[in-house]
Amino acid sequence: MRDKLIFAGVFAVGVGILGASYMNLMSVNADTAVPEDHTGPVMVIETAGEATGTMRIALRDDLAPNHVERIVTLAEQGDYDGVVFHRVIDGFMAQTGDVQHGRLDGTPRMWGTGGSELPNLQAEFTDVRFERGVVGMARSQSPDSANSQFFIMFAPAPSLDGQYTVVGQLIDGYDVLDAIKRGTGGNGAVVGEPDRMERVTIER
Repeated sequence: MRDKLIFAGVFAVGVGILGASYMNLMSVNADTAVPEDHTGPVMVIETAGEATGTMRIALRDDLAPNHVERIVTLAEQGDYDGVVFHRVIDGFMAQTGDVQHGRLDGTPRMWGTGGSELPNLQAEFTDVRFERGVVGMARSQSPDSANSQFFIMFAPAPSLDGQYTVVGQLIDGYDVLDAIKRGTGGNGAVVGEPDRMERVTIER
């Protein structure tokens, strides 16, 4: 059952880097920067909650065309609207995108366990590193299990490099990213009312 694949232990490999990651919290590596000739779509996320504002993400269809197509499809259908940031680990990443179960009117214990009605995607791994502001697709243990959920990096996480599909880079709204309500415990589950993506649109 697809929704059970996602995401109780998906970032176990990354949790171990949390302490060291603060050293480079404000860095954006040149290898992950958006090319000057980028002509791909831009995802605009209007957030609500403790983090109220707008983030703009340059989607890298040059790196992961199938994953970017999925994000664009779900965004243009309005499927991401109202979806919460259900898993937020300070110094690591903020995860969202559960269009099946991840809204405030849903059951909190189900947040992050779903995908979309569309099939899972085959991995599109690259050598782009997971630095601050990089956006990757969440998955289960299978490399080919990404569906709708994605995460935005607070800080570098070398242990994720080559293991998850990079789909974009935050180009505006770092203050909003840093303000997202953090979760608790090693899994980063958000207690109470999490922040949410109020509205997600695509600029072309």
